[in-house]
Amino acid sequence: MPVTETLHLPYGPHPSQFGELSLPDHDPRGVVVVVHGGFWRQRYGLELGRPLAADLVAAGFAAWTIEYRRVGGDGGWPATFEDVAAAFDLLAGPVQDATGGRLDLDRVVAVGHSAGGHLSVWSASRPGLPTGAPGANPAVLLRGVVSQAGVLDLVDAVDLSSGAVVEFLGGTPTEHPDRYEIASPVARVPIGVPVICVHGTADVNVPIRQSERFVAATGDELVTLPGADHFAVIDPAAEGWRACRAAVERLLA
Repeated sequence: MPVTETLHLPYGPHPSQFGELSLPDHDPRGVVVVVHGGFWRQRYGLELGRPLAADLVAAGFAAWTIEYRRVGGDGGWPATFEDVAAAFDLLAGPVQDATGGRLDLDRVVAVGHSAGGHLSVWSASRPGLPTGAPGANPAVLLRGVVSQAGVLDLVDAVDLSSGAVVEFLGGTPTEHPDRYEIASPVARVPIGVPVICVHGTADVNVPIRQSERFVAATGDELVTLPGADHFAVIDPAAEGWRACRAAVERLLA
């Protein structure tokens, strides 16, 4: 089932404020928001998500692959959160309009890798954010999330990747406890929708304990990939990605 078209749609004036909508050649089975990882840093971009989007479209889904401001490119707290929220909410306006109303916005899930897993689960938690917080009052509600080796406990993750979390939030949990309370998915429990965590046991970039801690707090499902590294979940030819796509299928069944 080929990709019939890919639309580039901005949600702001910054070069990183856009998404790519890829559509199958029939009415989509649902919408999957693809959120790339890279520890929220500028050198990693949307191109990481394109192969996954193509595979999802081949399976009959619409794929909305989003870019956002990252650390080193005007991102961080709160810009990255504002961008991701705006990109998700664009589905209810210009993205839907561009498809002629073909998207079923009651059937939207997110798939996010690493830092994108963090942003995806955080996005699902937006209905519970306090008034005035970045991302509060979402226009689009998610049906579920597939977290691919996601960074889901930011306090536990402060030492990962040479302090990426501290760079991202502009300080430590002691310096900015309010930011960590808003930003860390495990602190936003209950999320309100199912989260399926897919994580390799040999992941040295984001240890599997990140997913283990989250599911221990939520009761959600952890799909363990024996011997898999951090990138198996974004390789379309690997069993890790097939497990992620199967999780999408279950959330949208």
